Amino acid sequence: MRLGKTAVVLGGSAAGLCTAGALAPYFDEVVVLERDELPAEAEHRRGVPQSKHPHFLLNSGRRAIGALFPGFEDDLVAAGGLHLMPSMDAAYLDGKGWSARKRSAMTMIYGSRILIERVLRDKVRELPNVLIRDGVAVSGLTTRDGEVTGVTLSGRDEHLDADFVVDAMGRGSSVSAWLVAAGWPEPEVRTLDAKVTYTSRWYDLPSPDERPPSWWWRHLVIMPTPDKGAHPDEHEFLVNFFPIEDNRVIACMGSWGLEMPRTTEAFVESARRVRAPLFAAAMDRSTPTSEVHLTRSTGNKWRRYDRLRTPPRRLAFVGDSICAFNPFYAQGISSAAGSALLLREHLSRAERLRPEFSARFLAAQRKLLNVPWSLAMARDQGYACAVGTEKAPEWRRRLLEAVSGPAFRLIVGAAREDDVVDEHFAKVFNLDESLRDMMTNPRVLAGLVRYRIRAALGRHRVPFDFDARAEPPVTDYSPKGGAAETAVSR
Repeated sequence: MRLGKTAVVLGGSAAGLCTAGALAPYFDEVVVLERDELPAEAEHRRGVPQSKHPHFLLNSGRRAIGALFPGFEDDLVAAGGLHLMPSMDAAYLDGKGWSARKRSAMTMIYGSRILIERVLRDKVRELPNVLIRDGVAVSGLTTRDGEVTGVTLSGRDEHLDADFVVDAMGRGSSVSAWLVAAGWPEPEVRTLDAKVTYTSRWYDLPSPDERPPSWWWRHLVIMPTPDKGAHPDEHEFLVNFFPIEDNRVIACMGSWGLEMPRTTEAFVESARRVRAPLFAAAMDRSTPTSEVHLTRSTGNKWRRYDRLRTPPRRLAFVGDSICAFNPFYAQGISSAAGSALLLREHLSRAERLRPEFSARFLAAQRKLLNVPWSLAMARDQGYACAVGTEKAPEWRRRLLEAVSGPAFRLIVGAAREDDVVDEHFAKVFNLDESLRDMMTNPRVLAGLVRYRIRAALGRHRVPFDFDARAEPPVTDYSPKGGAAETAVSR
């Protein structure tokens, strides 16, 4: 059922493209307005600086995009995306040493942000009633009697009437200011900036026949050290050697509240001080193809339009324009896709765009966004460097700092040996379940207790903490692989 003649989407990145797919069945025409000139291929552009860093496409995001654009995942893999199982295909260093390999409930699609967006653009361009207009900047909204009626274009004598408008312009969106100018109150904004900075450099991998025999892994992850003694700053880094399409990787180092290398020389020097030498060794065997890219704009920010007494009608918000997350947690694209799918569901139930439509969508979206927001707060509130409206009282911050690391390692350890804990942990990571729901599940709690008791007795089904300075172990410890069926005493 058509609900109007024209819908306008502000922004042509992942959030805007997903939104176009959500709107297309319900409007005669959907117009996507993008300030940048959009490339035909997978290329970087000014409006998406995050494209130079790793991007995980979580399972919830994969499903949402697949529902909006059937065949998306197959197209992404056909274009070079990698469908991997991290527990088998990633060398993972947490705690004091490497984790063991074993099959798990979680798979992921690896690829660059520029590839994800190129495939999304191709899917959107297949929709006959969607028009992407690039190189077009929007300068304001037009409103009447409490509802948005269209947009004005910057530097052009042009106005677009619209029956519905969606803001997908990201962290820097001006829509909030335009609404204030039109008479709406400023929305409450919740913030927390844990001073995360990360820096990345792109590399070509050696061909498969040129790699060492010990390179069974595709993805390399090094978590910050749990050591509280004196150590180099680099031991606090979260490190990724992240595989993408065309036999390339993104080498990335990030931290909370620490200075990060800005030059290629400093990047290489810092890599040699990371707590596992494999990271620098892998870089040495690969060929750099870019300079160093550094990002500081990583604070969590939630514009609470849902708390306005009378939200503007015929307007919605998707992606970072309403709720932006610390990119370390890989929630952005998946949350945006989830919001777009939720918008489609609300449109599908509407016989017409009633005055209360936008307010009802905002209320439902609040519940959706609260899952990733709570996960981000659970980690970032524990850092002394964090600032913002959601900064925790010092007593609570110290408590979070003290318990979050051990609690995370307890869950990871139990997930190695308990399929139910592993399943729920994968759901939380992929935004399919809230952390609260997981931690109040009786079966999960029983699994954590059982693992803790076995750990205290020194009995583990799956070994861990393999020497961080050695190569990660290649052995498959999956329960049906034979190696995990005998208890391992430590």
